[in-house]
Amino acid sequence: MASTRRPTYRGGTNASGPNASGSGSRPPSGGAGTDVISASKSAGDTAGGYAPKPQTPQNSRNPQNPQSPQSPQGMPDIGAGKVLSFPEPKGKRRKRILLSTIGIIAVLIAGIVAAAIYSPVLALRTVTVEGTRLLGADQVQTALAPLQGKPLPQISEDDVVALLKPLVQIKDVSVKALPPSTLQVHVTERIPVALVKQGDTFQLVDVDGVQLSTTKDPTSVSLPVIDGGSGTLPKDLFQAITAVLGALPADVLARLSNASAPSADAVELRLVDGQTIVWGNAGEKELKARVLAALLKVPADPANPVKVYDVSVPRHPVTR
Repeated sequence: MASTRRPTYRGGTNASGPNASGSGSRPPSGGAGTDVISASKSAGDTAGGYAPKPQTPQNSRNPQNPQSPQSPQGMPDIGAGKVLSFPEPKGKRRKRILLSTIGIIAVLIAGIVAAAIYSPVLALRTVTVEGTRLLGADQVQTALAPLQGKPLPQISEDDVVALLKPLVQIKDVSVKALPPSTLQVHVTERIPVALVKQGDTFQLVDVDGVQLSTTKDPTSVSLPVIDGGSGTLPKDLFQAITAVLGALPADVLARLSNASAPSADAVELRLVDGQTIVWGNAGEKELKARVLAALLKVPADPANPVKVYDVSVPRHPVTR
């Protein structure tokens, strides 16, 4: 604590007034009438002597308050209760801004996607159908009726396939959404390759033996009749015949009258003109089909008509 000494003036022995010494005080040795300045100290002073009060440099001023002192070297004096605030590093600031921007964009995208998925503006109203021959477009549209009113983004190809599964004529389906309210369905139908007689009717079947339709007039369909004899054709023989028929071009298939197979390695075909085709087994069926198509394009010789086309060995075909 700073000293509170104050100078006092004491006169000599002849002094008068309140400070006159009447109690035995003596003047200093310098003379009887000489005034002497002395100092007294308070109880707060140090026992060892006088402690001067620290002085503040006069040229250190606070920029906001010219009368307030500053620290040496021009730094502001930080008093009690004050905290220095340092600028945020540029890298940290950029990262914070980037993360905030990404978060805002993600929220906007999520909102747009949700609006598109559930918006009634994109509800299905029209179904267009392509690729049908055995079926009518109205049959496909009727099967897909449960999808009406459902937003296009919620309709998947699996949904369409599941609804069209009962229509056995359809082998494959592709779907395309045409906003705002149209669904385009392209159908790939099974290809009929033969007629199978069942009592008084004939079943139209594809290469897998799937029944596509029925008819009572085999002449109304330009396809061969699979002859099963008096009983039901065994599965292996049926598959061997249908595999051969499925490899033939459409123009050749239309010229066939019937097909039979005493065994899986002895498939025979008959043309509507009465000629016989010895096919053999189902191996190399694509090559055999090309060879047969080429043989059938050879002009007929009335003097030596062909009754048998043997393509069982396709690299060495025989006609007789």
